[in-house]
Amino acid sequence: MGKNRKLYITDYCLAPHKRIDKGSILCEDEKILALGGASAFAREEGLEVIELDNIYCMPGFIDSHIHGAGGFDSSSAYTGKEQLEDMSSVLARHGVTTFVPTVVSAPHATMLKNLSALTDMMKAGVSGADPIGIHIEGPFINTKKHGTQLPADIKPVDLGVCRELIKAGKSKIKKMTFAPELDNAVKLIELLLENNIMPSMGHSVAGEEDTLKAIDAGAHYCTHLFNGMPPLHQRNITLTTIALTDSRVNVELITDGHHLNPLMIDLACRCKPDSMVSGISDAVMSVGMTKGKYHVGAAAFEITNGIAQTADGSLAGTTTLLDSGWHSLMTYSHMEATKAAACVTHNPAIAMGLEDRGILLPEKRADIAFFECGTNRPVMTVCKGKIVFDLINEKA
Repeated sequence: MGKNRKLYITDYCLAPHKRIDKGSILCEDEKILALGGASAFAREEGLEVIELDNIYCMPGFIDSHIHGAGGFDSSSAYTGKEQLEDMSSVLARHGVTTFVPTVVSAPHATMLKNLSALTDMMKAGVSGADPIGIHIEGPFINTKKHGTQLPADIKPVDLGVCRELIKAGKSKIKKMTFAPELDNAVKLIELLLENNIMPSMGHSVAGEEDTLKAIDAGAHYCTHLFNGMPPLHQRNITLTTIALTDSRVNVELITDGHHLNPLMIDLACRCKPDSMVSGISDAVMSVGMTKGKYHVGAAAFEITNGIAQTADGSLAGTTTLLDSGWHSLMTYSHMEATKAAACVTHNPAIAMGLEDRGILLPEKRADIAFFECGTNRPVMTVCKGKIVFDLINEKA
């Protein structure tokens, strides 16, 4: 027997591409050893058996675009007032096992200081969900589509500035959102790819030509499709249209029901191959908090009727996480449960190059989220083989 073997037995399991009834997962230390029906496993001596009635499971959620939670704002790590641990803990309570802290544009010196502080927090380790890398949303975006980011912090493409950001990120930067229509965008893409950073198109008014140039150069990802870009038009072809129809491009969708009309989510899911849609939360620091004033970087916002908005009415990220987001994806797009589950687990893992997680298979990481049947309430989360959230025994 291994040092730490656990057998989880549930009503069913979304692996995520197939459903396994009476789904059971055998884990040893940090990895999955086997999965299948409960009758396939022998109750060997020393095996810890965790039988979960009226519970289903799936791979832990992978949130590849999230700004904060639990009072922590990724763009304000340098202040030392908030801790990444708080964000990690709240995410684990919602079934998230991997996340990508997202930072927004700021004055250059602030961005450098913040990236350094955030990487130090990541290297120090957290006890809940695993921060796998950093997403920089800006500063090389279009001021016409700045969203909540301050126009003064947005810059033309500057490869020297980008190199300094990469250096400050200490090999932790995994993705950067940029506008393809900016001068030197192709050179920026080349620099990012040289450093194993995913170039993601967004906050942009790019037309067809600039978008296709960026895709040809290796930009195969689109930040929150439809948000921060021109609306679809029957004659004027933009980044929005190309991202929706070009089979080379993976897209993110915010599925909170406020950022996008549900029919637009359905449209995207009908246009894109199932494997090229990633559900994201785009959540902000107020998730898991009850009251107070909040911010994304320097932009202040308040929560009204569950919606995060700045003083001018701009949406400032979301107040929901993927435990509700993937159900919204099913409701809005009529996706089957297995396909919707893949959009928040295996699809982002593939897009981010995370080959060791996002799917329940032998030798993959034991990252598993458990939910109550009927209510879909998160009740347990396992990250890297360790139980990091356990509502069942909290109640006992």
